[in-house]
Amino acid sequence: MKRTPSGYEAFLKSATGKQWARIGIEKRSGVATPLFSIYSKKSVGIGEIPDLTLFIDWCRQAGLSLLQLLPMNDVGFSFTPYDAESSFALEPMYLSPEHLFPSPKKTFTKEIANLRKQFPIRFPRIDYGIKRAKLDLFWKIFEKRSHEKDDAFKTFVEDQSYWIRDYARFKVLKEKYDFHGWSEWSEEHRRADPVALARLDIEESARLEFYQWLQWQLFTQFTEVKRVAGQKGVLLVGDLPFLVSRDSADVWAHQSDFKLDFAAGAPPDLYFAEGQRWGMPPYNWDHIASESYAYLIQKLKTAELFYDIFRVDHFVGVFRLWSFPLNDPHAKGAFDPSDEHVWEDHGRRIVSTMINHTSMLPCAEDLGTIPACSYQLLREFSIPGMEVQRWTKDWGHTDEFKSFEEYRANSIAVISTHDTTPVPIWWQFEAETVDEALFRMKCESRGIPFDTVKKELFDEKLSRHGRLRWKATVTQTNQVVSVLGKPAHELRDFIELHRSTFGEKQKFWNFIGLSGRYRDEPDAAFCAAAIRAAKKAQSIFSIHLIQDWLSAADFLPRPSWDYRINMPGIVDDKNWKLALPFSLDEMLENNSASRIRQFV
Repeated sequence: MKRTPSGYEAFLKSATGKQWARIGIEKRSGVATPLFSIYSKKSVGIGEIPDLTLFIDWCRQAGLSLLQLLPMNDVGFSFTPYDAESSFALEPMYLSPEHLFPSPKKTFTKEIANLRKQFPIRFPRIDYGIKRAKLDLFWKIFEKRSHEKDDAFKTFVEDQSYWIRDYARFKVLKEKYDFHGWSEWSEEHRRADPVALARLDIEESARLEFYQWLQWQLFTQFTEVKRVAGQKGVLLVGDLPFLVSRDSADVWAHQSDFKLDFAAGAPPDLYFAEGQRWGMPPYNWDHIASESYAYLIQKLKTAELFYDIFRVDHFVGVFRLWSFPLNDPHAKGAFDPSDEHVWEDHGRRIVSTMINHTSMLPCAEDLGTIPACSYQLLREFSIPGMEVQRWTKDWGHTDEFKSFEEYRANSIAVISTHDTTPVPIWWQFEAETVDEALFRMKCESRGIPFDTVKKELFDEKLSRHGRLRWKATVTQTNQVVSVLGKPAHELRDFIELHRSTFGEKQKFWNFIGLSGRYRDEPDAAFCAAAIRAAKKAQSIFSIHLIQDWLSAADFLPRPSWDYRINMPGIVDDKNWKLALPFSLDEMLENNSASRIRQFV
C-alpha cells in the first residue's frame, strides 16, 4: 500500500477526501498550455483535440503526470478563452477533420490537405481565419453524411439536453442576425419566446442539427483523449472560467440566473484607480440557489467528461464579486454581496455544491486581493490554491521570498501563469523593476515632476517595455525620498516600491539555489533552477507553462518581450495566439522530455 506523504494526510479527511482518494495523494509535476499553442504535423491550422494524445506521450517521457489546459469552450469569433459563448460547448476549430466519425477521408482528402496548406501553423502566432474555413468544411462533411442518425448521436443529444438545444439555437440565431449580440435581436428571439423557437426548430432543422453534430464529434474526440490519459497515468486539469460572456448561449437561455443590469469587474487598486469593468454579468445566486444550483451542477457534469481536476478561475468571486451598474459609466462599483459578514457562508454554499456534485478535484486561482475567508475555506476543504513564485514574498515586512516550508501544502507552486510573462522574460525585463505607468500616476497625484525623478532614479538603458529599472547606485530608500522631495511619511508607498524591488534579482538568484553574483541572461540553467525550487516547496502540485519547461530544457529560442499567452488589460492581435516553434512530433523526437525528466 502506498504511503501518504507527510503533511498531506489531512486531505483525505476533508470535504474533498473522496476526490483526493480517487486521484491519489502524491506530489505531482505538470505542464500548462492552451491547445492553440501545441500542434502536430497532421493539425489543420491549429492544435486539435487528438493532438493531446501526442502531448500525453511527451508528458510521460518527461515524468509529468498533470496536463493543464486553458479553457476549451466555444469562443465564437472573439477568441478570448475567458469570455466564451458557452460554458458547456467545446470550441469547433479544435475538431480534427481526419478523426470524425465516420471518417470523411475518402471524400474530403483534397479539401483537408488544401486547408492545411492554406493555414500553415507558423511560429509565433496562429491564424484564426482557420475557424471560418473549418466550419465551412465541416458543413460540407455534415451534408454528405448518411441521413440516418447515429444512435450514439441521438443518445448524446438526449444526455446533453440541459444545454445543447439552446446552444444550437443561439448559434443559428447569431447567424440569422449577422452575428450581433442577442440583446439586439427581435423581441421574440431576445426573450426566447417558445412559439418563435418552435418555428425556428422547423425552419432551421438542418443547421440546428449541424451544431449539435459538431459538439458530438468534439465530445467523442475529447473523451477518447481522457481515456488515453487515464491509461497512461496522466491527469487532465480543466480550466473553468468563473464568468461567461454576456453574449453567450448561457446568458441568453438562462437570463434569470444573471444580473443583467450589472457588469462584473475588479475593485480599485494601484493600477486602476476606478477599478476594472470586464462586462460579463454577475450571477444571480439567489435564483440559481432556488433551482437547486442546476446551472452550476450541469456545468460540472459536462466538464467531468473530460477532466480529473478543475481549476476555478477567479475563485474569490464565489465569496464576493465587484460589479458596476451596467448603463452608468460613471458609477462606482461595489462588492456583491455588500455585507462582508455573509461572504464566507455565501462561498461555502457554492463550493460545497461543487464538491458534492463532481468527482473532479477543485483547484483555485486565488490571486489578487483575497479575503481571509478564502484562505480559511481552501485550507479547511483541502483545495489547492496558487503560489506564484515571483510573488510569494513576505510583503511589507522583510520582502524576502518565502521559504519552501512557508508555501501552503494545499497549493500549486507555479513560476508563471498564462497572464504573466514566462520566467525568462520576467527575469530579463521585469525583475527588479517598477511599473512606469504606476510610478507616473503616483508622482502626478502628488505634484512630483515624473520626468525629472525618472532620470535621477532609473537606468534608462535597462528600462524597457514600460518597466523602470532602478539605478544600481540608488541603494537606500532615503535616496528615493531625497529625489522625490517630500517628507518620508508622505512617501511610504514609494519607499515600499523600492524596498520590495531593489535587489530583487540577487535575492531570487539566491532563493532558487544559484551561487555567486546573479547574471542578467535567463539561460536554461536559470529556468531549471526556478522549476527545481518550485518542486522543493511543500505544495502538493507544481505546474508550469510549456514555455518555461522548454526554456529549462534549452529548447526554446531566446524569447522576445511579447512571446506570452496573454497581456491582461489590452486587446491586440497577439493575445491568445501563441504557437510553439516546433510540432509535438518534433518534441517527441528531440530529447527535451528526457532533459526535463532529469530534474523532475
